[in-house]
Amino acid sequence: MKKYILDIERELEKAICLRNFPSQVAERHNKPEVELQTSKELLLDPVIIRSFNASEKCLIESSINSVRVSYIFKFEEADKVEKMLGKEFLSYLQKRAVDFQIVRRVPVKDYSFSFLITNRHVDKLSKKKIIAFISFFMTFVESEISELKISINARGRSIASEYMKQYS
Repeated sequence: MKKYILDIERELEKAICLRNFPSQVAERHNKPEVELQTSKELLLDPVIIRSFNASEKCLIESSINSVRVSYIFKFEEADKVEKMLGKEFLSYLQKRAVDFQIVRRVPVKDYSFSFLITNRHVDKLSKKKIIAFISFFMTFVESEISELKISINARGRSIASEYMKQYS
């Protein structure tokens, strides 16, 4: 996991070299090119970074004024409880995307979670802080979902033992 996160950080370091670039289609508009994809010459080739297990991967799409980072968490291939916890937890975070600034409300198709970084974000926040937040976020979500699953299992065990006490 550590090498995987370091690979993502290195790619983000390369990709987040953004500058202000107004739209070539609409005058006086500055829209993220990675979202609109109106000019193919402004887009870089997407990079996919895969983890050691096949279920985790990260997609980094870059353009001249924006970067979109999409991620599939390993709980997507896990049991039903972990999958449900993961979907609910990520849904909760995506509904509060305004508070996180770089989080997209709707992830890219076939991915669990997406970030959208524009040149305005890089101007307001530092590049290193953005990269640190994304890497922290990826490890935090995995550990939080594992803790939630352990907590649910412990609660279920204690409820079952209390229930079985009445029959002994």
